[in-house]
Amino acid sequence: MPHIAIISSSVRIDRNSHRVALYFKNYLQTNNLATAEILDLKEYNFPLFDERLRLQKNPSPPVIDFAEKIKAADGVIIVTPEYNGGYPASLKNVVDLLYDEWHRKPVAISTVSDGIFGGTQVITSLQFSLWKIKAWTVPAMFPVPKVSGAFDENGTPADKAATDKRAAGFINELLWCIEAKNKMKNP
Repeated sequence: MPHIAIISSSVRIDRNSHRVALYFKNYLQTNNLATAEILDLKEYNFPLFDERLRLQKNPSPPVIDFAEKIKAADGVIIVTPEYNGGYPASLKNVVDLLYDEWHRKPVAISTVSDGIFGGTQVITSLQFSLWKIKAWTVPAMFPVPKVSGAFDENGTPADKAATDKRAAGFINELLWCIEAKNKMKNP
């Protein structure tokens, strides 16, 4: 069974995007599709990095833990809010922290906002950053408009049937990419 790391990107007070991270963890495990863990950037509370991990002389244990979890994951779901048309500095910070750990890693992106477009303005800038570091961005997205009404604080969707239907397509693309990568490693 594949293992999925879910990056919850927002570090803000009363963040809503974390609700979507909770939903994906529950969805993956309830449907027995993958094991999953949330890498919550708010809990990590990383400083602003001044160098990539591989060039740091004394990386902290949480930095090493985060890097190992990304490397060990078969795939990654990034749940990110849109802040003024971009993604949060907390996410850019950890994307740039790693390099080899992202190489050919299947990464699926879920964008979130309280507006009607669901954070879709952030997708191209985040995809470009991931592409530059050779991550494999999954050709599916999961935008969540009006997130505060779409999910409760525990990640339960207001319309479970419709949300699960959309999630199925999104997750199936990620799982397909994971399987394809595994076949390429072991032909």
